[in-house]
Amino acid sequence: MRRPFTKMHGLGNDFVLFDARAEPLPLTTQQVRSLSDRHTGIGCDQLFVLEPSDRADVFMRIWNSDGGEVQSCGNGARCVAAWLGGAPSIDTAGGLLHATATAGAASVDMGVPRFDWDAVPLAYAMDSARLPVAWGELEGPMALSIGNPHVVFFVPDTAAVPLETLGPEIETDALFPERVNVGVAQVTDAGLTLRVWERGAGLTRACGTGAVAAAVAGIRRGLVRSPVAVTLPGGTVEVAWAQGGGATLSGPATRVFDGEIDPDDFA
Repeated sequence: MRRPFTKMHGLGNDFVLFDARAEPLPLTTQQVRSLSDRHTGIGCDQLFVLEPSDRADVFMRIWNSDGGEVQSCGNGARCVAAWLGGAPSIDTAGGLLHATATAGAASVDMGVPRFDWDAVPLAYAMDSARLPVAWGELEGPMALSIGNPHVVFFVPDTAAVPLETLGPEIETDALFPERVNVGVAQVTDAGLTLRVWERGAGLTRACGTGAVAAAVAGIRRGLVRSPVAVTLPGGTVEVAWAQGGGATLSGPATRVFDGEIDPDDFA
């Protein structure tokens, strides 16, 4: 059975979106991997299936390109908001999000960041504000949850960090029972420059929750002030956050093309 889909991206962080509110679309891990493949499938960093929700306009199921289901995706939520239009509420496994779409862009309240070690989560109790651990040249990160787990390292030069090798090592460290997204951030006159190794997706051109995590970590350490411009390889987003409140992520959301495909061909 052929199903319509939409390809979208936020700063090059790209997604495939299926609308299953009227007709369910169960997908296996292998189907997600195959549909996400950039050579033999549609190609994306994350894949979404929109389903009915009892408490929001839509429930957003999220898979990384490796087939693993995850709780949250900031740029993805912005793209879903732009696809829906207006001011939709979006239910996710990581919490309820409220968004606003404008022409070619969207903002989403990503909720209140969590810093308790068991909320990140970490494998055992420690100070999440500056973890007493190191991997090569990277040390003393802040750990936090933006609906999904992150560690943020502040470095003099993000381009000099071999994130393609350190990223997977940190992602799968036993300290992080649910694996972790790894960000390296640099303070600049304009705000922050950021690169992210996403769990289950690898190096991406942008990461919405990663941008929020870096901005929040920078504000908590007194390195930057809200709102923070966060520049990733794919472009710049803005993050606004005040202590104790929700973090708002704003930036472009682009519809690339629409198509139809039979997911059973990718089983």
